[in-house]
Amino acid sequence: MVSTLAETLALTPSAFGALVAICFFAGMVRGFSGFALSACVMASGALILPPVQLIAICFFLELTASLLMMRGGWKDANRKVAIALAIGSTVGVPFGLLLTTNVEVATSQLFALALIAVLAVMQLARVRFEFLATTAGLYGSGFMAGVATGIASVGGMVVALYVLARQAPAREMRGSLVLFLFIGSCTTAMSLLLFGVMDNQAIVRGLIFAIPAALGVVAGKLLFRPAWEPYYKPFCLCLLVGLAIWGILRLLFGI
Repeated sequence: MVSTLAETLALTPSAFGALVAICFFAGMVRGFSGFALSACVMASGALILPPVQLIAICFFLELTASLLMMRGGWKDANRKVAIALAIGSTVGVPFGLLLTTNVEVATSQLFALALIAVLAVMQLARVRFEFLATTAGLYGSGFMAGVATGIASVGGMVVALYVLARQAPAREMRGSLVLFLFIGSCTTAMSLLLFGVMDNQAIVRGLIFAIPAALGVVAGKLLFRPAWEPYYKPFCLCLLVGLAIWGILRLLFGI
């Protein structure tokens, strides 16, 4: 059965099994931290599938996770900020996709992994760009989040830098990310269709891999403990840095 399903998805059985495990784990991370689902999938899976194919899969994963987490996200989120970021992201996604679809696979893999590592390190270092906490910075952050989504489906990490600049409470940040990712997933679909990234194969893959991701989100939410909240984000960011660097080293040196 596994072999048949893997063949249907145009994957080897080993690649299929690895992606199932990656999606489940990434879902867990999203369930207890509120972000990093796509970043985990991209950082772990970029050596299995080209980033442009993973972006289409991540669309379904993000949409599924956002629906499962929407109730808490809507309550805690700064809705005006989330909507403004989504508007900027809608404009930015085509620019990222234009870049991703016009470079060699190896180049797009390196670029995606490097982007994840840089964004994660910046958040770990709590780098604050004060100019982001302005109206122009709000829409600019949304635009750059869209570009990052088109490159590596990691727009949420750019938005996290904006929220950090605003020094928003952790719960508001988590809720705003959840709401932004839900709205962004809907608008991103238009760009994915326009660039031909969202084809029949991508849809089937996305729907299948959304199942382990959804199970992971549920498990992550069950594992969430308010007392541990300060540790979730640093753990996730360190994990992303490690995965991205490991992927870069494998691409460059074949280790």
